[in-house]
Amino acid sequence: SDLRQMLATKSVENIQFLPFLTTDANNLSWLGYGCLKGDGTVITVNAIGAALQTLYILVYLYYSPAKRPVLLQVLLLLAVVVTGYGYFTVLVDKGTRMTHLGLFCSIFTITMYLSPLADLAKVVRSKSTRCLSFPLTVTTLVASSSWTLYGLQLHDPYITVPNVPGIATSLVRFWLFQRYRLEQDKPYSPLPA
Repeated sequence: SDLRQMLATKSVENIQFLPFLTTDANNLSWLGYGCLKGDGTVITVNAIGAALQTLYILVYLYYSPAKRPVLLQVLLLLAVVVTGYGYFTVLVDKGTRMTHLGLFCSIFTITMYLSPLADLAKVVRSKSTRCLSFPLTVTTLVASSSWTLYGLQLHDPYITVPNVPGIATSLVRFWLFQRYRLEQDKPYSPLPA
């Protein structure tokens, strides 16, 4: 929906850039893990995800009036990716490379799933779910559940464990949608008939 909004309005107004950047970094990390492990599913999903996130970044950069800060953040991401690649290919021996990269990917994914907790606190304080996206909540639940099941099937804790917080935060968001229904969010009261 953010990409559609940028293309329709030819503007990046009210769209945060950091989620595009961090998701791209996450996809690239998991892509590296998938390549190292030789897992076609992890490779395919994260290659597509990285390509889409890169497209979002390019569109955001194109429509952004302040190109310099966006470009600096992209360059910082590239520096982190190149540094990470160097670390995992040069400094870490082949025997522990997958363990180190899997741990890094897991921590990064857990951080991404837990980052909306600030929004959840805002929802409870305001008693309004306006700042939450219901489609994103559904997507997060489906994706994190799928990856958890896939990780369990492979007996891969690096895939299983980081997706459990995605399930938990999605369930909390569903509860908040139930608790603070949209009717309660209306800033006006209906006129008597």
